[in-house]
Amino acid sequence: MSEDVKTFLDRLAERNAAREPEPTWIAARRQAGAARFEAMGFPHRRVEAWKYTDVRAIARGDFSLARDAEFSPASAAALTLPIEAHRLTFVDGVFAPALSRLDELPEGVALMPLSAALEENHEAVGGPLGRLTGVEFSSFAALNTAFMEEGAVLRLAPGTVVEKPIVLQFLSRAGEQAVMSHPRILIQMAGRSEATVIEHHVGEEGAANFTNLVEEIILERGAILNHYKLQEASLKDLHVASLHMEQARDSRYTSFNLNLGGGLVRNDLMAELNGEGAEANLYGLFYGQGRQHVDNHTLVNHNAPRTYSKENYKGILDDRAHGVFNGKVMVKRDSQQIEGYQSNANLLLSDRAEIDTKPELEIYADDVKCSHGSTTGQLDEEAVFALRTRGIDEQTARGLLTLAFAGEVMDQVALDAVAERVELAVAGKLPERFNLAGLVEAAVALNEE
Repeated sequence: MSEDVKTFLDRLAERNAAREPEPTWIAARRQAGAARFEAMGFPHRRVEAWKYTDVRAIARGDFSLARDAEFSPASAAALTLPIEAHRLTFVDGVFAPALSRLDELPEGVALMPLSAALEENHEAVGGPLGRLTGVEFSSFAALNTAFMEEGAVLRLAPGTVVEKPIVLQFLSRAGEQAVMSHPRILIQMAGRSEATVIEHHVGEEGAANFTNLVEEIILERGAILNHYKLQEASLKDLHVASLHMEQARDSRYTSFNLNLGGGLVRNDLMAELNGEGAEANLYGLFYGQGRQHVDNHTLVNHNAPRTYSKENYKGILDDRAHGVFNGKVMVKRDSQQIEGYQSNANLLLSDRAEIDTKPELEIYADDVKCSHGSTTGQLDEEAVFALRTRGIDEQTARGLLTLAFAGEVMDQVALDAVAERVELAVAGKLPERFNLAGLVEAAVALNEE
């Protein structure tokens, strides 16, 4: 056993010693996760899926586990999205009831911290938990299972439509001791239910913590989920996330994976389209600066005929930032009459920025409509000049063109509070005296030329 693995297992042993007695099935899964993590160890760059991402900053980190959820309400308010919503808040992975809002949940909606569900030995949680993302998926998934104790559970009854968004907020504190958290999210949506979920990862400036997230989403027939993940943690934070989603017939899943922060970020997103008429729309935008490293891996499995997927990821990288995109669309045998489209475009704002991109199609059926492609480039200096002739300073012109590049993804974002956070990060604060809508439209036209 390596010293890195031993350090994490020692932390687990300390936590288990202090843990209250728990149901046998939870303890068994925790033990299985620890055993698998010990066997696998941390991934290294000789592993194909991790060849561009070095996780030594995580493996060699000295992380403790947070014991409380103390966070100034004023500080939390400054970081919280200004949106009317049902809300579950966690501070360094610990549930914060004082910062949550669960008093107005409509009928047919069950929203609770995972700790409450585990205390109740909830059968509805025990069955699906770990079914999609098991300990075999990755060493990080195994590590999450070993430490699994907190997170969010959302369950919707058949036909339930939730009007307000549901926010799952994860706050990261800046402290003397770096901490780690292993949140687990489970979303189960019954037939014809509909909801918008905003997963928001944000923290204090200077926070240098490690978040290891596993998320499982189950959509039954006709369910509709709009899922926003807004990640704007400190540039010293480390963030690894595994999301696995399965869809039944006629369900629709729309993902907005928006990564603005984090020093080291890895997202794995897997979609299983298991019923005819199932549709998955995956939109992604990652913005890197300084020495940020942002790695997005996606996999869409068309497991049934007449299923549909559309994927559009855009990367914007400045300074010495490094981005990775690996997207794969798999069409299984006899999955006829499917449509699968994938696109990845990247904008490098610096000669020192770097992107590694690999779009893939693997098709075992003959009646399909599929395409994929990738482009990488820099801002067109003639377009910058054209905007400057309109009386716009160079910094604003570059901001507008960058925002125009992101526009194809941002046009799909229906929540103003989310869009404004992204636009501010990507383009900076633009002067109010300009007709921004008109200028962005002009910038888009210049980009297309």
